[in-house]
Amino acid sequence: MFVELRGLSLLSSKRMLSVVLCIVCSINYGKSQTCSDGFTFDRRSRQCMDIDECRTLPDPCRGDMRCVNQNGGYLCMPRGLYSQSYGRNSPLPYPEASYPEEPYPDRSLGYSETYSAPVAPVAPGPGPGPGPSYPIVSRTTPCLLGYTFGADGTCVDVDECEAESHQCNPTQVCINTAGGYTCSCTEGYWLVGGQCQDIDECRYGYCQQLCANVPGSYSCSCSPGFLLNTDARTCQDVDECVTDPCSHGCLNTYGSFMCTCDEGFELAADGTTCNDLDECSFSDFLCQHTCVNAPGSFSCACPSGYYVYEDGRSCEDLNECESGNNTCTTEQVCFNFQGGYTCLNPLRCDPPYIELSDNQCMCSAENPACRDRPFTVLYRHMDLSSGRSVPADIFQMQATTRYPGAFYIFQIKSGNEGREFYMRQTSNMSATLVLARPIKGPKTVVLDLEMVTVNNVINFRGSSIIRLTIFVSEHPF
Repeated sequence: MFVELRGLSLLSSKRMLSVVLCIVCSINYGKSQTCSDGFTFDRRSRQCMDIDECRTLPDPCRGDMRCVNQNGGYLCMPRGLYSQSYGRNSPLPYPEASYPEEPYPDRSLGYSETYSAPVAPVAPGPGPGPGPSYPIVSRTTPCLLGYTFGADGTCVDVDECEAESHQCNPTQVCINTAGGYTCSCTEGYWLVGGQCQDIDECRYGYCQQLCANVPGSYSCSCSPGFLLNTDARTCQDVDECVTDPCSHGCLNTYGSFMCTCDEGFELAADGTTCNDLDECSFSDFLCQHTCVNAPGSFSCACPSGYYVYEDGRSCEDLNECESGNNTCTTEQVCFNFQGGYTCLNPLRCDPPYIELSDNQCMCSAENPACRDRPFTVLYRHMDLSSGRSVPADIFQMQATTRYPGAFYIFQIKSGNEGREFYMRQTSNMSATLVLARPIKGPKTVVLDLEMVTVNNVINFRGSSIIRLTIFVSEHPF
């Protein structure tokens, strides 16, 4: 009679436990030299001896399993669970079942009588000494490894994690499974070389901007000008202009903002406030006369006697005589010049001159006192801008009557002490007054321009005077 028990195994996600038990028990009551599986006949001792499959078979166990020889067979067990040497007479790693008390027939060999199973069967063959040991098999099927008998007689799972019978190292977490357990790592860790090591999430771009790794996790943050989104990973731009950080205008940019200033202002060093821009300091030519700075702008001002022209920068003479803004009496004549005016009194001719018209005095040739005096004195007035560029033709003088055989000489008789002027004769009967040097005002210059008439035919020599009063303005406009 022989009994064969095979195929007891357990598979889990953390490790695979496989126990293959191959035990062959045989009882030979004859004198045959044939042995059961797992034994071989020894001719010297004339008995069946156990075969050490762990040495004779090539790679009897797979993976991380260790081969343990047994009488008539061998076991494949995980190395972690192999804590003792299982010899031929060592107990098996599962509960040992007892033989049934009632006898039973051995129909495998053809016997019909009943008998009780022996406690220690002896292998066939002569010779003293104990025979091989055989596993005792119960009629009730044992539970698989990782299970145990429950109170109701069924197999229930063993929670190795709760019983602390697992083999997980301190860095791992035990997770119970059906019939076993698995060793895993908590979130934020991964298994490297049997140890749970922290995952550096920052190396894998978990955060859009800034990342700080912490044991088992990570923390995202954003650069200035950004706000962390609800997903705790991405960042959104902050519109700083909502809080009105600028004194004038604000322009939001990606991750920041930029302040702008109104026309006439410039951005201060702090980047948010605006300072007034002094346009008058840029150039002396912004205004014709005076530049007046104002917040964000400027204006031009003109001196008394002028007004600001339509262009806003140049000055135009204010004609007080036309506007009536003068102090002249009805007897006086208002004369306007650049930047001012003057009131001219009625003409009074000094003796021996008599008034010929409103602006001319005459000395009669019949009067002996007029013999060496100019025949006529004509009064004229003109204005001149201060600092006018030179040379400049400013006044023209000519004879009104032409006599046969006469010619004319033009000259400055008085008033040209500074030699600012000279006469340039342009024809036989005319000449031009030329400004030779600039004159700074305000100033009043009175010139006597003389025209000498010479007639050799009748032996005549006489002269006429134009008394020219020039009002030089204070400003060059």
